[in-house]
Amino acid sequence: MKPRAVISAALGLQIALDVLLVALVGLAVGSRWAEALSTGGLDAGAWCALACGLALLAVYGVGRSRINVRDTAVDAPRGAWWPTGAWVAALIVGWALLLLLTPVALWIAFPLMFLEMHVLGPRRGILAVAATTACAIGGAILGGQQLVGSILGPTFGGLVAIAVVLGFETIVRESQGRQELIDDLVRTRADLAASEREAAVATERERLAREIHDTLAQGFSSIELLLRAADASLEEVVAPGAFAPGASGPTAARAARGYVTQSRLAAQQNLAEARRFVRDLAPADLESATLVGALERVADRTALAAGGGLTITVESSGQARPLPVPVETALLRIAQSALANVVQHAGASRAAVTLSFLGDAVALDVVDDGHGFDPRRVAAARRATAAPDPTRDARSAVGQEGSEPGAAAGGVPATRSGFGLTAMRSRVAELGGTFSLETSPGEGTALAVHLPLDPQEPR
Repeated sequence: MKPRAVISAALGLQIALDVLLVALVGLAVGSRWAEALSTGGLDAGAWCALACGLALLAVYGVGRSRINVRDTAVDAPRGAWWPTGAWVAALIVGWALLLLLTPVALWIAFPLMFLEMHVLGPRRGILAVAATTACAIGGAILGGQQLVGSILGPTFGGLVAIAVVLGFETIVRESQGRQELIDDLVRTRADLAASEREAAVATERERLAREIHDTLAQGFSSIELLLRAADASLEEVVAPGAFAPGASGPTAARAARGYVTQSRLAAQQNLAEARRFVRDLAPADLESATLVGALERVADRTALAAGGGLTITVESSGQARPLPVPVETALLRIAQSALANVVQHAGASRAAVTLSFLGDAVALDVVDDGHGFDPRRVAAARRATAAPDPTRDARSAVGQEGSEPGAAAGGVPATRSGFGLTAMRSRVAELGGTFSLETSPGEGTALAVHLPLDPQEPR
């Protein structure tokens, strides 16, 4: 693709060449007629000059209409015998005949030289210019002009034509190269923008998947566990003789009511999280509490969801201080997801959450005394079920959370895809921290997160 400026320049030069050729042919024929009229009347030579001039213009016009002269410079193959070579040969023959009739036709050689270089290319064009120069020199000598002028004039004219056309074509090629480079840059920018959009979409989908898994999915799992316990209590209530003296019916009814109340509270918490999630706000537990307080709230809710069979302690060490919101949010979500896995999979009776302020870093440890799991089996299961769509993992997490036993804190059963662990690692990696998990079957699980802090970062 040629730049518009180059196309306009080529068109302007071609029009100027057309006008110059027509004007010089008219000048040659007119001078021959003027000479004939001044000597007593029109002779055969004058009429032949007119015929040669008209024929030359006709051949030129036909070739211009059939051959794309303007684009031939760089884009099209040049120098073919048909039709370009035949057209140039016809022009040279017509011009040579006119030159024999009037020496003024010598000037037509100069636009012809430009045309020959343009349409025949450098190699064949130079040969054609040399032939035209030889004809011009011969015509000048036959016309009685001085020998030196007859040789130098056409020779310098041919050299100028060669230099101008080659220089112009060099400019065209450089302009085309720059235009191709610009087009490549535009395409590259478009591809880069598309890649950035795709990366942004993938990042946002991963963020949404993590938030869904760590908030709504865990909440729904808690509700499901509580309602299951309530259903078991109601079975005792409706059993025959449940309200007989000394029977457990009233106690079971109160327990069922308590489970339903806890389910309602969990549903309300889920609703609040969903609203904040849509508005991209910080977790509700962090709105009016420190990170330690938020962890204690999560621990209390998790212990209630476990039905009293799990004791969770929250401790902190070091000089507590406010942390950046992204760090607090990540630590809270990781603890929330890890404790949910303790309830759903670990079969633990005790769990401990420890938050350590280490000066230029902060650490979170979640430890349970559950039955643990084999990390290699979990990794193999995650690779076998890995999917490029992170939201599909989140949907799976919502639908399957709490449905299978056999894992531990921060862990997942070997038959699961392990999106919780993946989400934790992703959160830690985004903040430049480290994530480690120590567990083995029957030995419990210890999850450790270490996040660096920037001393200059505003709190």
